[in-house]
Amino acid sequence: MDILIKSHSGLRWVALILLIAAIVNALTSMKKGSYLKKDKMLNLFAMIVLHTQLLLGFILYFISGKVNFQGSWMKIAVFRFFGLEHVLLMIIAIVLVTIGRKKAEKLEDTAAKHRKIALFYAIGLILIIMAIPWPFRTDLGGAWF
Repeated sequence: MDILIKSHSGLRWVALILLIAAIVNALTSMKKGSYLKKDKMLNLFAMIVLHTQLLLGFILYFISGKVNFQGSWMKIAVFRFFGLEHVLLMIIAIVLVTIGRKKAEKLEDTAAKHRKIALFYAIGLILIIMAIPWPFRTDLGGAWF
């Protein structure tokens, strides 16, 4: 289980970097008037890493001791966070990124494609940042890796 936790925790940085890169790329490419293969691939790789994270997260959800639905689990910060808040926000974020990418691919106007990616990926990024158990949230026992 430790390898899954380390993988999930470490892959978060790849996901965040790819999301930020995709957003910055979309914002800077809006004025260029082109949607190149590199744009499409960056957006796709960001989404693939998020889906991989989701898969690892679902596995951990069912085997981790941090998810416990017994008794007053909603009153215990760690159980509430990992059992509800973390998973719900992450699913919403990944669904938004996936929908945004799909909607962008269907558009003809390249600037509109980049705008759609920038918007949906930025909203997803904000939700993901909110849902990460950062180390400064001491009650959650989070770590940098």
